[in-house]
Amino acid sequence: MSYMSTAPAFPSFPMPQPPDWLLRELEQRVVLLLNHVLQQEPQAVERLVRQKGQTVRLEYAPLVLNLRVTPAGLLDAVADDTQADLSLKVLSTDPVSLVQTLLRGDKPRIDVSGDVMLAAEVNWLVDHVRWDVEEDLSRIVGDVPAHGIMRALKTVGETLKSFLSPVAAKMQGEEGSPRS
Repeated sequence: MSYMSTAPAFPSFPMPQPPDWLLRELEQRVVLLLNHVLQQEPQAVERLVRQKGQTVRLEYAPLVLNLRVTPAGLLDAVADDTQADLSLKVLSTDPVSLVQTLLRGDKPRIDVSGDVMLAAEVNWLVDHVRWDVEEDLSRIVGDVPAHGIMRALKTVGETLKSFLSPVAAKMQGEEGSPRS
């Protein structure tokens, strides 16, 4: 005897490819944000200066970001056909599970290939450099409102996390169960 699940299935739709101009604009904004965060950590900039001229390729399909370390220890976007010294490819293709992983504070599964020393520096950056959003926000709206906004955002994040956990578990359970 087989039982059919009465739970609604989550439809799977192909993600549309964003236009090239949008990807380029997004790339520039990401580079600006990364450099802003790096500049707040002098030790991070110091470490990157030792890697000047090296190129890192970050991939999360369909997004690809090629970054070269500048002599100042910051990052600059370079052409897609530039040979990368280090390639980092996020293996998770499911955005829900990727967000869930990041919300837990875990690192996603990544395929790493290339320069070992550069990989070690990038790993150090991931482990030690954090964006202090509240500090940046306080420069715009003041300390008390920034603290209130961040507290509200944390509540939203916790709510989202509690919502996504069962959804992701259910989706993983359905994928692993045999169909009859």
